[in-house]
Amino acid sequence: MNQSHLAAHYKRIIEISQQLSSTYDLPPLLRKIVSAAQELIETEAAAILLYDEASGRLRFAMSTNIKKSEMDTIVVPLEGSIAGWIFTHGEPRVIEDVQRARHYQGVDDQISFQTRNLLGVPMKTHQRVIGVVQAVNKYDGKFNDEDIVTLQTLASQAAVAIENARLFQQSDFIAEMVHELRNPLSALKASTLLLSRPDLPENKRNEIIHTMKNETDRLIDLTSDFLDVARLESGRISLTISEFVATELIAESINIVTYQAVQKNITIRFDDRPHIAEADKGKIKQVILNLMTNAIKYNRENGEIEVSCEVLNEHDQLFVKFMVADNGYGISPEHQKNMFQKFYRVPTLENVERGTGLGLAICKHIVEAHGGRIWLESEEGVGSRFQFTVPLASES
Repeated sequence: MNQSHLAAHYKRIIEISQQLSSTYDLPPLLRKIVSAAQELIETEAAAILLYDEASGRLRFAMSTNIKKSEMDTIVVPLEGSIAGWIFTHGEPRVIEDVQRARHYQGVDDQISFQTRNLLGVPMKTHQRVIGVVQAVNKYDGKFNDEDIVTLQTLASQAAVAIENARLFQQSDFIAEMVHELRNPLSALKASTLLLSRPDLPENKRNEIIHTMKNETDRLIDLTSDFLDVARLESGRISLTISEFVATELIAESINIVTYQAVQKNITIRFDDRPHIAEADKGKIKQVILNLMTNAIKYNRENGEIEVSCEVLNEHDQLFVKFMVADNGYGISPEHQKNMFQKFYRVPTLENVERGTGLGLAICKHIVEAHGGRIWLESEEGVGSRFQFTVPLASES
């Protein structure tokens, strides 16, 4: 590497380090790390494996050549794998020919990929090793000392950035959680004080008991949603991928919310086209139910809801696109951009229904964990249309 190329190389490392130190959202941070590793080491692919304390194994957290839905099904043992050796010994390792090394073949077999050579380095914080960064299949043949130093530098910066992102998310989330819990707890405290008054009329007593029941239900919903968000944001949640008929899942979901719809005389229509999705059925059902429940809550009496699915081609990858549309109150453009943020509620709709403000954030995490995306189209006074994608089964 000549001097000018070397100077440009180090300048790029500094730029990437600055980007990593200013990013606190974990998925984008991981994407930046693997893209930087692939670019700087000049390889066919790069990946991050993080240690999963629950299983005692390594799991793919991000990769340039593995789909998110595939990553969640792959675990790499510490024994008998190159990444496991790097993690347990805390040292870098170069494998010039993986066919001659003790190499865990499970990953290549699952994703139909041929690993020829590999450079891996541990991701170390001050206290421990948290994972491994791998650069796979060097374009010009062999890894050199400069590659090792570069990847070690990147891994060191990445380990600190990941730990900072985890701490930031944890502290930020705890602060938001405490703030949200204060309102129902305050209402319950006030209710108990009122109930202790001997001169309280019976009808008022019943009203307060009803309020206490509602606030208790709200606390239960909040804690359940808090746990879901915490698991999703930390990356500790795993997906159970299977193939299922999308419209059958929609039909199951409609059966669950029919009673709510009948209460407001809302008609639900859906398009029965049997596309086969490849995803975590239970978690996608959670997304559909959340969107359909919202469509009922924020709809008018005698309203309509339309649910459908179709095949969508995005960047030469096939997805099943689900849609839940209503003709309710709609959402203004200024509020639409915040709809998938934690605890965000549309101010103009708070008098209609009050939720936890976490449902759409949970939906976003689940959909993106599958490698899909979720978005909203809405017009005030006309209605809203939520759409999201998950991978189409290859057999389809």
